[in-house]
Amino acid sequence: MATGKKPRVTNEMQNKELKESLANLALSILTQGEDYQDLVYTTVEFGYLYDVENRGPEALFKVTTDKTTVYFAAQVGKLMRLDFTEEAFKDTVERMRAFHG
Repeated sequence: MATGKKPRVTNEMQNKELKESLANLALSILTQGEDYQDLVYTTVEFGYLYDVENRGPEALFKVTTDKTTVYFAAQVGKLMRLDFTEEAFKDTVERMRAFHG
């Protein structure tokens, strides 16, 4: 039965280990030849990263390779590859930051 109590949300943007873990998982999902040729100059940018009580990390981030930019969301213990645009990424990040402060 729901208590109506909001879960505690902690900003984890400074959590280097969590960022590295999510980034490595995202890189393992990329397909060589399709998403990248060489990962040497690949970058990862987190829009937001929160730890939600009883749900775990929630994040939106992008991986930019030599061939493309791929967007990912982490939510309820899953990492999902998104069909997103840069505009949608920025809009979602802005709304989440406004909501969670």
